[in-house]
Amino acid sequence: MSYKDILVFLDGSVENAARVDFALSLAKTHGARLTGVDVDSAAAFASEWAERAKSLEDTFLASANRFGVDVRFKVADRNSAEWKHYYAPYADLVIATQPYREVSDRIAPEVPGDLLTSAGVPMILLPRDWRPRPVGEEIAIAWSPSGQAARAVHDAMPLLVRARKITVSAFDPPADIKDTDIELLRDHLLAHGVKAGTDRWTDSGDLSAIEALFASRALEDADLIVAGAYSHSRIREALFGGMTKSLLEQFSLPVFVSH
Repeated sequence: MSYKDILVFLDGSVENAARVDFALSLAKTHGARLTGVDVDSAAAFASEWAERAKSLEDTFLASANRFGVDVRFKVADRNSAEWKHYYAPYADLVIATQPYREVSDRIAPEVPGDLLTSAGVPMILLPRDWRPRPVGEEIAIAWSPSGQAARAVHDAMPLLVRARKITVSAFDPPADIKDTDIELLRDHLLAHGVKAGTDRWTDSGDLSAIEALFASRALEDADLIVAGAYSHSRIREALFGGMTKSLLEQFSLPVFVSH
C-alpha cells in the first residue's frame, strides 16, 4: 500500500526548501511521482521572496535530480480562484505548510485551507519553521468515532503500515457493555497488520479535546499526528487560527488531515 501521486505546494518562502526535501523523500519511499505547484501570488514577486519565487522551477528540478524522483512542475493560475487550478484533486496526498498571516498575501489564498475542504485529498501540514527530520516513524492518531476520524485513518494507512510505533489517543471514548470504541479501532488496525497502543483521556472538564491531545503521552515521541479526532470545524480552528497563542506554539509536529 503506497501513495503513487504526491503533490507539494511551492513558494518563495524560506520554508520551501525543507518542504520540498520532505516531499521528495516521501515520494522516493513510496515510489511516487511528485508534482510541484507554484502557488506564489503576484505580491511574492514584489517582495524579498522575488528571487526565490523566480527560480522555483530550477531549484525544484535540481532537488528532484538529487533525490532521483520523477517530478512535474506546474504553476497555479493566478487569475482564478477555482480549486481545480491547483492540481490537488489529481493527487493521492498533498504536502503544505501551516499558513500564517504575515505572508498570506504572497501565497494563493486557497492554499492550503480551502483546498483541504474542497479537493477531497488528504494533506500533511508542516509547522512553520519546520526542518527535515524523520516523519511517520512514530505516529499519534487523534481519534473519535466519527466519519472524519475514520477517513483520516484510512487515508493515512500507507503511512501507518510503515510506522515503527503508533498510539491512538482518544478523549472520553464511548463504550457499551460489550465493546470499547478505542479497542475496536485497535482491532481494525491489527487487521491491516498495524499494531497500536492506546491512550485514553476522561473528560473531567479541565481540558478540551485538543489540550488533552497535546498533553497526551502519545505525543511524547511522535513525529506525526493523524488528526481525525475532531470535526472539520475543530480541525480548522486548530490549524488555521482561532485558538490561543500558547496552544498554537505547541504545534510543532507535522499533521496529517483529511476532509
